[in-house]
Amino acid sequence: MELNGKTVLVTGAGSGIGAEIARACAQAGAKVCAADIDLGSAERVVGELGLAPDSAIALRVDVTSEDEVERGVDTAAQALGGIDVLVSNAGLQHLDEIADVSFEDWKRILAVHLDGAFLMTRACLRHMRAQKRGGTILLMGSVHSKEASEQKGPYVAAKHGLLGLCRVVAKEEAAHGVRANLICPGFVRTPLVERQIPQLARDRGISEDAVIRDVMLRTTVDGEFTTPADIARVAVFLASFPTNALTGQSIVVSHGWHMA
Repeated sequence: MELNGKTVLVTGAGSGIGAEIARACAQAGAKVCAADIDLGSAERVVGELGLAPDSAIALRVDVTSEDEVERGVDTAAQALGGIDVLVSNAGLQHLDEIADVSFEDWKRILAVHLDGAFLMTRACLRHMRAQKRGGTILLMGSVHSKEASEQKGPYVAAKHGLLGLCRVVAKEEAAHGVRANLICPGFVRTPLVERQIPQLARDRGISEDAVIRDVMLRTTVDGEFTTPADIARVAVFLASFPTNALTGQSIVVSHGWHMA
């Protein structure tokens, strides 16, 4: 699994899964653009990669802003010699039942996950087509691209939408040598998930240990969280896969939480 000479742009790269993917891609030989709404976090990750200055850059990108996305992708392509791989990973969470969720929170979650993935994908595809050397689009879905959970309506709707976006891109871009796949993690103990644990405990009147054991990991085969390193390995595998045998696919990485 090598990415020698490829340029990889990762959104949400300042922490968690995105940071781990940036590191794994650098270790596989790629040039890396770490993009995050928090520039300081992205710069910290780039500083840890150990790459030459012309092989890694950090950018502040708000994926919900069309102008920032277009400028950021153009900047990354110019600095690193094009865009070969997009990992659209930026995300956030909000817990509420549908009867209680505000329209603003609904729009906010969909904007980051679904609008952001669309804007990043569109901007990167334009470069991939112009470069005429193919490419890879990796969207970060979830087990919630496949099934639902209580209190996560906007997130579930957005993650289901990413599955459709991935499949359309795979069909449309095959003629241009571009593959598209969806990575679907189970529960990964990132800051996003850590913040959910006490809220779910309060909302359901159970302990935090019970949230982890009986809500998050109940249907896994081993009671284990998926790790950022697990997801990063899958991202590098899909980014380096050489043929259209894997395109339009949704790869579930969940310790057996969801089997499909």
